[in-house]
Amino acid sequence: MRFSLLLAGLLLAGCGWNGPVGRTHEQAGRPTVVSLNPCVDAVLVEVADPRQVLALSHWSGDPASSSLPQELARRYAVTGGTVEEVLALGPDLVLASSFLDPATRDALDRLGVRVELFGIAGTLAESKAQVRRIAALIGSPAAGERLVGRMRLAVADAAPPAGAQPVDTVLWQPGGIVPGRGTLVAELLERTGFANGAAARGYRQADYLPLEAVVADPPELLLVAGHDPGQVHPVLDALPGMTRTKLDPALLYCGGPTVVRAAQRLAALRRTMEAQR
Repeated sequence: MRFSLLLAGLLLAGCGWNGPVGRTHEQAGRPTVVSLNPCVDAVLVEVADPRQVLALSHWSGDPASSSLPQELARRYAVTGGTVEEVLALGPDLVLASSFLDPATRDALDRLGVRVELFGIAGTLAESKAQVRRIAALIGSPAAGERLVGRMRLAVADAAPPAGAQPVDTVLWQPGGIVPGRGTLVAELLERTGFANGAAARGYRQADYLPLEAVVADPPELLLVAGHDPGQVHPVLDALPGMTRTKLDPALLYCGGPTVVRAAQRLAALRRTMEAQR
């Protein structure tokens, strides 16, 4: 089946074909969409008419990598992102990562499939801009503004009281790495009353944090989002003055509606730390 689809695509390209395989389902100016980007997935299901979304990325279909609640993700088809799969769906628009394989991008371009690329949102402002861009591309700018409003309100509600002392916090991500400055999760930590303890200790974005470093200089709060041996070591329970708790890794990497859930979770953690103080 895959070979037949690929062969059909190549033959169509050779004949000067300039449209996607299959029928266009564009209705009232709203295009049908295939997403190959897990962070776009999370925004798309919030702002699009479900009938527009032909497939999400395969990451959203995997609980280990999805930023979507699985009961929501299961409502949509997923695709591995191959040219054959995309052509079989016949979308008006493909939304993908800026890291999309150049060969895939070239093939889709040659076959007349519109592709829009999205990078990683490193700030809250960039995440809001991406929401607005996605919503505009699919013909739902008002839905985009509603989501931006929810993000703004969630972050405002999660802000610490005036004059509150930030909680010295190390976020230990999957793989034992930490976030540096200039990342969305670092900004959310700051806005919700936490100090980025990894950056304060000289660690940069995606630096590896060994267990020994945590033991030698424990933070007030250790947020563990991974399952490496060091991250679950019993010695962590014996460190005086340190609170250790888990953080869902699904809250770490994407913006859009993930900002809302992350802000709410961080605000709850800060209130817990304030009560302990």
